Amino acid sequence: MVIVKKFSAAWCGPCRMLAPMFEQVKTGYSNVTFENIDIDEDYDSVQKYGVSSVPTVIIERDGTLLERYTGANSKYTYINALNEHTK
Repeated sequence: MVIVKKFSAAWCGPCRMLAPMFEQVKTGYSNVTFENIDIDEDYDSVQKYGVSSVPTVIIERDGTLLERYTGANSKYTYINALNEHTK
């Protein structure tokens, strides 16, 4: 199973810009799990994935890292990656 983990924080401007775009991306992938992780609340996940800046988006399948993006990227960056990894 493919899982998208979006690391963000309430105080992060680019994270707030990314949120509505991710809601749009989610609608096209019923076979993908999307997780929102607040770095100020889930420090264990931040440490586990070595997140040092937000937003960070990690795409993994069965625990294996497939893609890692830092910063706000275009919607199509994520769509193209998901299309590639959900074939």
